[in-house]
Amino acid sequence: MAKPREFPIKESAQELKSLRKKQSSYRFEKRLIWLESILTKRFKTRKQLAEYLNISPRTQERWTLQYIRSGIEGLLSDEPKNLKSRIITQEIHNGLEQRVNSDTEPFLGYWDAQAWVFQEYGVDVKYHLLRHYLIQHFKTKLKSPRKSHYKKDEEAEKAFLKTP
Repeated sequence: MAKPREFPIKESAQELKSLRKKQSSYRFEKRLIWLESILTKRFKTRKQLAEYLNISPRTQERWTLQYIRSGIEGLLSDEPKNLKSRIITQEIHNGLEQRVNSDTEPFLGYWDAQAWVFQEYGVDVKYHLLRHYLIQHFKTKLKSPRKSHYKKDEEAEKAFLKTP
């Protein structure tokens, strides 16, 4: 088994304790307990520390890398990790944007969007991935009210309104 990565901890034990008391979430408090335990060498092995905190050794590795890269602020941040999609390219994104905002040819559902992407770009995107992508980037809903139906005949509407 490999030796755990050694890294310098810039904060003192007192600073970590005071930061720990200020935390409102146990998630972040657990990270500070982890950092404080490493600093004070409370446990002989990282495995014992992981068992004490009820986390996996891989979680400790991720926290270590996060702390090394961005310090205590990065360790205690709750920023989402928005990664660029490798499947949906910028070209597909632009096409989806035009089609989602179209008044004449909107998608009839997520399955229609999936079929359209395959037909236009030859990329087979899984239904749930495309659904999540459309919701996240274009704020789509499964059923969204429209001002009027895209197949509506204007003359038929006028004729309907004239009849008593």
